[in-house]
Amino acid sequence: MRGLFRHACLTGRMHSNPADRVPAPKVEKTLPRQLRPGEIDVLLEAPAGRAGPLGLRDRALLELLYASGLRVGELVALNWRDIDLGARVLRVVGKGDRERMTPFGEPAAKALRQWLDAWEAVFRSPLDAADQNEPVFLNYTGSRLSARSVRRVIDRYVAETAQASGAHPHALRHSFATHLLESGADLRTIQELLGHASLATTQRYMHVDTGRLLQVYRESHPRARGG
Repeated sequence: MRGLFRHACLTGRMHSNPADRVPAPKVEKTLPRQLRPGEIDVLLEAPAGRAGPLGLRDRALLELLYASGLRVGELVALNWRDIDLGARVLRVVGKGDRERMTPFGEPAAKALRQWLDAWEAVFRSPLDAADQNEPVFLNYTGSRLSARSVRRVIDRYVAETAQASGAHPHALRHSFATHLLESGADLRTIQELLGHASLATTQRYMHVDTGRLLQVYRESHPRARGG
């Protein structure tokens, strides 16, 4: 209707637009799909059924997405020099060119080591030895994996695991943040790990049920229980 009245004013059929002061409806923002721990486990194990180096790549990709909360764009931009497997930490440049250090756990480190062995055996040539910008995640031709390809990889395993139905790459990032929050991590820490410039953005990830909130309150607030 706003467009119709605007067109009528432009063509001279009306002298004023009665919809000018009518606010546009607000579209409710929905949270990304959250995977429960059991669903995460099933999804992470799914690449075991894919033989060859790409199965190892897919396992490392899924493990790292969930372990670090990286955005897909940050994941595909990773080079091997950005990852310290011994310390289990990686350097990532996020939105606004903000650099942060992100830890990850031993399961992700193990999956990355296995993928690195396959990567060096299959994709690396002697001419590449001095290259400081070698991408971590490659496609079957040896080129850097794209964000679209990551989505296809996840869609493949989502289709194979009914428990994870409806998930997409951002669901792993959302699950990472939600599971940290449910385990007692504070929002400021989660903000740093996610690379959010604003705490308000991080608050979108407060996907905690009422029972959990009541439990935390009763265990933590000094006046929650009687004397």
